[in-house]
Amino acid sequence: MQYGFVIDQTRCIGCHACTVACKAENDVPVGNFRTSVKYTEVGQFPDVRRHFAVLRCNQCSDAPCVTICPVNALEKRPDGIVDVDRDACIGCRACMQACPYDALYLNDDLGAVEKCHFCAHRIEKGLEPACVVVCPVQAIIPGDLDDPNSKPAQIIAHNDTKVCRPEQGTGPNVHYLGADDVSLNPGSAARPPTYLWSDRPKDKPEDWPLSLPLALDATTVLDTGHRVEWGWPVAAYLVTKGIAAGAAMLAPFAAAFGLTGFGLNYAPEILALLFVLVTLALLVEDLARPMLFYRLLTRPNFKSWLVRGGIILGVFVITVASTIVLRVNGADAAAETMRWISAGLGVAVAGYTAFLFAQCKGRDLWESKLLLPHLLVQACLCGSCALLPFAPFSGGLKLILILSAIAHGCLAVWEAMRKHETTNAQQAAAFLRSMRFGRLEAIVHGVIVAGVLTVIVALVLPQIAFALVLLSLFAYESAYIRAAQLPPLS
Repeated sequence: MQYGFVIDQTRCIGCHACTVACKAENDVPVGNFRTSVKYTEVGQFPDVRRHFAVLRCNQCSDAPCVTICPVNALEKRPDGIVDVDRDACIGCRACMQACPYDALYLNDDLGAVEKCHFCAHRIEKGLEPACVVVCPVQAIIPGDLDDPNSKPAQIIAHNDTKVCRPEQGTGPNVHYLGADDVSLNPGSAARPPTYLWSDRPKDKPEDWPLSLPLALDATTVLDTGHRVEWGWPVAAYLVTKGIAAGAAMLAPFAAAFGLTGFGLNYAPEILALLFVLVTLALLVEDLARPMLFYRLLTRPNFKSWLVRGGIILGVFVITVASTIVLRVNGADAAAETMRWISAGLGVAVAGYTAFLFAQCKGRDLWESKLLLPHLLVQACLCGSCALLPFAPFSGGLKLILILSAIAHGCLAVWEAMRKHETTNAQQAAAFLRSMRFGRLEAIVHGVIVAGVLTVIVALVLPQIAFALVLLSLFAYESAYIRAAQLPPLS
């Protein structure tokens, strides 16, 4: 069984009755929407046609929001409805990054995500969803899409219906009859600063990149806004995690790098332990419900890379701390063995985010195959510059620092400039190229400049290379994280 909708856009008159009914039925906060109507105008005066698109959760057959939720707050019910347990949600907003349709929002009053759940409380009583009841032209047609005799299944079987973003492979179960392609193709129409009855929401003020083509004579004249949910804490988390992982990855080679005394025996582990704890603090701080972080342990979803990553970080803390304890107690041989184990885990700590971001089906830029090697390169960059003050004349550390800085710059430029397969990734890469950080023209140029400066400083003043690398990486990660969230998904 699979409940779904057919939206007959040949009937829709754009009255917003569905939006109002949904808000009233489900107590949707001001500024948020479980269903909305987008207006797109195509043509030039006086030959202009307005198209409507009723947008909502697609109740996906393979729902990425369910897979990524770390605490099983979202579930795919036996009737096909994707529902949310608001009491279980910890407010990590990973589901919002996984949804290719911008169908979820964060209820700031509750600290939990919400979405269209097909009015499940009404369905269970034999009633239709509130939006269906109030639609004056019967443009919203619900039913079991797996039942070939149901009305929506019949419409789909005998008409050329469309779904939103089928390239995402999620199996959306909202089908559109007679919808204009521009309306269902996010970002294809121009978005002016002023909408039909209001200013455009200020959540994403960046100008549309000039390098991106728009549909000819198409303009979005009314739409909802969507915030950038992941910001500086996630960018900082990538940097601090890279430092912790890199220090552990290079620790077994500390003697070869010329580290002695404290730098040889304890510095790599103390750096790894300190920055992985900062990483965990950043992750908890970024939750809308930080006091409920323990639910990652009490109701984990082991399919989510948020949970898998948490396990990796936890084991990493144990092995790194064990290395220090063994060293303090004179068990140097055992400490060296544990150091190698921590180095292997360091690779996992550095790289697991690539698999986490791959579950973010709404952010195609993050699903790049370049991300995993880029994260490992960044870890080597961070680890080498973090250890360099303990051996400022180490040729080995300087070589790793220089090579990883160059590799980081090359990968960053490659990611921003290469040809991306999907429209969403192309849009995000264009935003990445056009973004500013401080006075720099674009973040890609900033990475190159900062990388060159890092190499120069590593050769002349290695003690301050660490600060430059942190600034460079944070600048890049901030732009990278934000750029992927700027293209519209609906």
